[in-house]
Amino acid sequence: MSSESFDYVVVGAGSAGAVIANRLSADPQVRVCLLEAGKPDKSRMIDTPLGIVGLLRFRTYNWYYYTAPQAELNGRRLYWPRGKTLGGSSSINAMIYMRGHPEDYDEWRDLGAPGWGWDDVFPLFRAMERNERGADAFHGDAGELNVADLGNPNPLGAAFVRAGVEAGLPANADFNGAVQEGVGPYQVTQRDGKRFSASRAFLDGIRQRANLRIETGAHVARVLLEGTRAVGVEVRIGGAMRRIGARREVILCGGAINSPQLLMLSGIGPRAALARAGVELAHELPGVGANLQDHLDVSVIVPDRSGNSVGVAGNTLPRAVAAFFEYRRKGTGMFQSNAAEAGGFARLTPESRRPEIQFHFLPTILRDHGRKPVWGHGMTLHCCQLRPKSRGSITLRSADPFAEPVIDPAYLSHADDLGELLAGLKLGRRIMASPAIAALSGGREIDPGPARQDDAALVDFIRASAETIYHPVGTCRMGQDEMAVVDDRLRVRGIDGLRVADASIMPRLIGGNTNAPCMVIGEKAAGFIRAERNEPAAAMV
Repeated sequence: MSSESFDYVVVGAGSAGAVIANRLSADPQVRVCLLEAGKPDKSRMIDTPLGIVGLLRFRTYNWYYYTAPQAELNGRRLYWPRGKTLGGSSSINAMIYMRGHPEDYDEWRDLGAPGWGWDDVFPLFRAMERNERGADAFHGDAGELNVADLGNPNPLGAAFVRAGVEAGLPANADFNGAVQEGVGPYQVTQRDGKRFSASRAFLDGIRQRANLRIETGAHVARVLLEGTRAVGVEVRIGGAMRRIGARREVILCGGAINSPQLLMLSGIGPRAALARAGVELAHELPGVGANLQDHLDVSVIVPDRSGNSVGVAGNTLPRAVAAFFEYRRKGTGMFQSNAAEAGGFARLTPESRRPEIQFHFLPTILRDHGRKPVWGHGMTLHCCQLRPKSRGSITLRSADPFAEPVIDPAYLSHADDLGELLAGLKLGRRIMASPAIAALSGGREIDPGPARQDDAALVDFIRASAETIYHPVGTCRMGQDEMAVVDDRLRVRGIDGLRVADASIMPRLIGGNTNAPCMVIGEKAAGFIRAERNEPAAAMV
């Protein structure tokens, strides 16, 4: 088995891993290896914002996971797309730029993560951002991550905003500004009408660095340990197994599914679960794979009579062809859409300190993540619960490093979650029945539909149709108690030379989309590593 050594080995080139590889390789005195299981991201489907339809439908750049059967969702196995390419899920997502609510980060700090409060992370968000609106008290314009207003937005988005105001929500042109609550257009990670992923922001400009190796098609099988120190990884590249050494550190950035899986495959995790999978225990950490949280989502769908929605109907082909050539020529038009063009945040009671519900508005009919086209023209409002109390898990299916893990989010296993999601659905329904939308829909509703009016019928609808909105976190939780996997500097407890830096370290799910927060997690990790470069690494006891 061939081998080679670097100072740092970064596993996963997603939103956090791309940032870390960029920052560490800025020092020419160190060698960095960035390993990505997926293919390169040079693809028109990735660059074209509306290409998200194909990215979610096909396996080319997508892990294409499914959950275990969900007891509270009629035993359904839910589809969980995750990015499998440079940029990770930032290369297949809806490009929404969102930080979350400031109190989310203060909550992390108060749960045992000093240095992770809003005052600690806000400067990193601002410094990373290149907002096309310009710099102000809340935004930066000198960072690598391009943030833009959507070009050529569909007019139905403005109708949704008017409907939200009619339903009692304030208009909000900046969800990352002074206040999160309200309805408005989303800003997106795009530049010149193209997707601007973590790969575009943090890798494209540094690929020529002599001290940086980027390997795609590199599926890491396990972390190599010598006693309680990580010394490298075993990885399959081009069908051959190789060992890549890490003189200083291995940093796992595989996300909420792959990072705990890799720890457990390496013998780090809950004793009983590893024994069931046939993995020899190297270091017991009972919290690995626990604490899985995700945003569960349910939709309101109404027809559209304006002709502005994107639908499958008799005029679809000529419209699509014309739009495609417009995008090829000018980078404008329908193909510039990120699909979820507008949305909002709502508190369910006046006493709530922060929103419990987020909305994503799409000028199309969307079911099953767009994998099955629906005939007709319409509008979809996704309603998701932001802070679920349900907790699931990631466990090993077997000791085979190339077998998918068991993903069990345990949706709605806490009774409070169903009540909040039901309230969010009712509010979303009220918005979509408001005059600004009713004038376009004729007052008709497709989903949940006129036959479903009482709570029991709406609960049945939730159980039959709710889906992920793609924000799994928490499975390598940061903290100080016995179930914490990493400390506040993201070091794996009890193991030297090993960190985790991705959505899995979040103690609790933030109230919003998770892409930008993962980039900041990468920024924090890189800062910790640089600060400790000349200090002996100390394992947490």
